[in-house]
Amino acid sequence: MFVDFNAIDVTTKQAVAATIAATGAVFADGAIIGLPPQDGEAGPRFYVAGPGAAALARLGNFGLDVRVMEGSVGTAAALKMSYAGITKGLTAIATAMVLAATRAGSAEALHAELAASQPQLLARFGKALPDMMPKAYRWVAEMEEIAAFAGTDGARAIYSGAAEIYRRIAEDERGARTEIAALEAFLKL
Repeated sequence: MFVDFNAIDVTTKQAVAATIAATGAVFADGAIIGLPPQDGEAGPRFYVAGPGAAALARLGNFGLDVRVMEGSVGTAAALKMSYAGITKGLTAIATAMVLAATRAGSAEALHAELAASQPQLLARFGKALPDMMPKAYRWVAEMEEIAAFAGTDGARAIYSGAAEIYRRIAEDERGARTEIAALEAFLKL
């Protein structure tokens, strides 16, 4: 059996499945949602779909949260693309606007307004932005896959733009760290 848990577009996942099928191996489409396991926390969920999915349910006996989905290869991939498109897409938007506000001199006012009118979002950004910074380089390809998944309309442009934001943050993280410093300063306000 071969299980592909990569964060890739449905058509990419289906192409992988076709390659694996040619070997005679059983294939399962997988998607991981959630953070790595930590003491006292539930850990990630492993969504699986396709011909080999049902056999993976028994991994739940060993502590993994395996969720078998109805559907063919691409079903779990679509869930991952949609979920990451929302969560990591929101982080990209926050990154872009915090940096824009910083350049324009209104970062402090933005922080105060978010604290007053959107405290849940500000709290989320307080966790999501620091978590993103050291791994922005990994999110570039994922955003490109999400752009392919999103289609040919404006949604594709949104996620292509998110890929560029993460590429820029990754380069800054390895370089001058000016944008990283601006994001960190915003979070400390």
